[in-house]
Amino acid sequence: MEKQIKFTAKGFVLGNYWGGGQGAYSTIRFTADTKEELLEQANKALKDGSIDSGMGYESLIGAILEIKKITKVEIDGEEFFNNDYEEEFIGKLNDDQADFLTECMFGS
Repeated sequence: MEKQIKFTAKGFVLGNYWGGGQGAYSTIRFTADTKEELLEQANKALKDGSIDSGMGYESLIGAILEIKKITKVEIDGEEFFNNDYEEEFIGKLNDDQADFLTECMFGS
């Protein structure tokens, strides 16, 4: 039995609009072999501004990511998949901002 694990993530980023105010927009999708590598990619994208999938904020504050851990096993030539999910916040968010992003991701 061979087991392979991969991580993907997508979410919402909170940023400051040009001219005032804040809002959320979807992030780009991340893929990595480990959760640590995935979070490193996401934090780098938050820092360099590429996480916002083209929105173009004046500055970025933080993000919520839904991380999916995909485990694949092969048994007798058949592939089986298991998906586990968890949320992770990155950046510098206060409680109200984290709640806002959680509502953006999952609804109220």
